[in-house]
Amino acid sequence: MPTTPIQTARCADLPAVGARRDLLHAMIRPMEPTNWSRIVAADGRHLEVLSLGRADAMPVLFHGGTPTAAVVYPPAAEAVTRHAIRVITYSRPGYATSDPQPGRCVADAVADVEAILDAIQADRFVTIGWSGGGPHALACAALTSDRCLAAATIAGVAPYPAPGLDWLAGMGRENVEEFGAALAGIDALSAYLTAAAGDLANVTADRVAATLGELVSDVDVASLRGPYADWAATTFRKSVSTGIDGWRDDDMAFVRPWAFDLTMIRRPVAVWQGDQDCMVPFAHGEWLAAHLPTAQPHLLAGQGHLSLAFDAFDEIVEDLLDLAK
Repeated sequence: MPTTPIQTARCADLPAVGARRDLLHAMIRPMEPTNWSRIVAADGRHLEVLSLGRADAMPVLFHGGTPTAAVVYPPAAEAVTRHAIRVITYSRPGYATSDPQPGRCVADAVADVEAILDAIQADRFVTIGWSGGGPHALACAALTSDRCLAAATIAGVAPYPAPGLDWLAGMGRENVEEFGAALAGIDALSAYLTAAAGDLANVTADRVAATLGELVSDVDVASLRGPYADWAATTFRKSVSTGIDGWRDDDMAFVRPWAFDLTMIRRPVAVWQGDQDCMVPFAHGEWLAAHLPTAQPHLLAGQGHLSLAFDAFDEIVEDLLDLAK
């Protein structure tokens, strides 16, 4: 499928960081209902679920990245108010208080999503997957087409292996090492992540960029300010608060068969990707845009892995809701 031309996002068109922070604080202070729950999956595991917004609003199921756990994401909280939606996110198995699911594959997320939807009595939904959440959003689009109206990936990783894609090319050193360990096997990956988790367990907002090292481009470093840096530090700490099970099982699932075929997708999928991304390189977005049968590409110049999800989240939600009509 042909891709759209690269679109240029100019910093001058965006509010200053301080202005964005003040706007966010002003808008989310009178936040719509925020609910935490423990939902039982089909196999008896417990899932930690966070819901923002009214129960009768359109559900937007948000799959976070790797490693993250469910916390209030400032742009999502803003979107709840602006678009009258209900944002639901959860800690994938093994993260925080969600029970582990050893050996899970990407497609296994669908059963958990359906359990969450059933628990909140939602028949239809749309879904967004950021980074490591991207494959899980695609699984929903492929395997729950009767309920999932549309999907969006934000800097989502492509399958491994992907024909014609040098999967590791362009990733920062830390990701090359991490996925090299995953390809070497679960023992090698466990040893690598155990060491890496020490840095995340105590990370503070002012140390997030330094901790991420070569994984963040200049535009991403610039975006890690105010509530965004606070959010990143909080979700990273929480993601390893009960160990590395979630992180390890995510990584292993990415480099194993996903247990569904992209050609199964019939619902529209927006593919959002920036060309300044050192975590999931631009080529992954190009590959997905070319191989997803219903892709709606948004391949942006000047955006990174974090800046894209921070700056464009409202536009991503608006576009997703349009696709679901």
